[in-house]
Amino acid sequence: MQRIGIVLFPGFQVMGLAMSSVFEFANLTAGENRYDIHVLSEHGGPVPGSLGFAVTTEAFANPRFDTLLVGGDNEPTPATPGLLNFLRKAAKVSRRVGATCTGAFVLAAAGLLDGRRATTHWAYARTLQREYPNVIMEEDRIFIADGPIWTSAGMSAGIDLALAMVEKDLGADIARLVAQKLVIYHRRAGGQSQHSALLKLEPKSDRIQTALDFARQHLRSELSVEQLAEAASLSPRQFSRAFRAETGQSPAKAVEHLRVEAARLMMESGRHSMDTVARDTGFGDSERMRRAFLRAFGQPPQVIRRVTREHAAAVMG
Repeated sequence: MQRIGIVLFPGFQVMGLAMSSVFEFANLTAGENRYDIHVLSEHGGPVPGSLGFAVTTEAFANPRFDTLLVGGDNEPTPATPGLLNFLRKAAKVSRRVGATCTGAFVLAAAGLLDGRRATTHWAYARTLQREYPNVIMEEDRIFIADGPIWTSAGMSAGIDLALAMVEKDLGADIARLVAQKLVIYHRRAGGQSQHSALLKLEPKSDRIQTALDFARQHLRSELSVEQLAEAASLSPRQFSRAFRAETGQSPAKAVEHLRVEAARLMMESGRHSMDTVARDTGFGDSERMRRAFLRAFGQPPQVIRRVTREHAAAVMG
């Protein structure tokens, strides 16, 4: 049985505890207790979370865990010397140590991220990089496993991280069943972007949102301004003017962003050829898709695919 330690501190973000359910359901799915879960804190006893209610914890003692995970807070919180000392000891005797969201700051303060690739919530990634320049920050990732050190982008991404751990430990079938029982997507690839093209656009009216939804569902179509305007029940001129006013982009540029996002997801989740990805996301040909990727990421799709595969190999290796 593998011992899982989840480290909390006063003010921890309660959503970070969601990752514990992944290990709980892995036990239920496997039909036996494969994980022995412990909730820890420096002094033990009740530890208040971000919403005020407390969670009962065990005091730090034996640092030998198979996996030790540090929860995060709504914003980076200075770690106590006792917590940092415990993590340094645990890193020497545990198979893997990880953190969700701003918990990455705690790992960085302990020196566990020096020279390693890591991620954290996008709102704090630049701060972590500035305060800990020895960390190789990759801010646009859901989670990263660099050797024995794992980090996730945010609290919900901690579920993806935990599912990846279960997949590595117990196999893809168990992880998939756990995801199904938790009614969540099995699982977002670690290399997936933290940001959604639709979230970046942030339309203010239902009509523009309807047009964007239509575009996302019909990426293989031409998606002319006339088509989008019809979906929004506006004239092409009214639509173009309203779209730019609400999103700051032209309809053509927004559609390109949606196609790039869809193409990236296809490359991360399967082994489709570039021609197939280009066709299914509406680019038509791989050269047009390559130019769009260069505009969006400064890299061609082949590089992004290679990085994604290398990351997957590192997680499952």
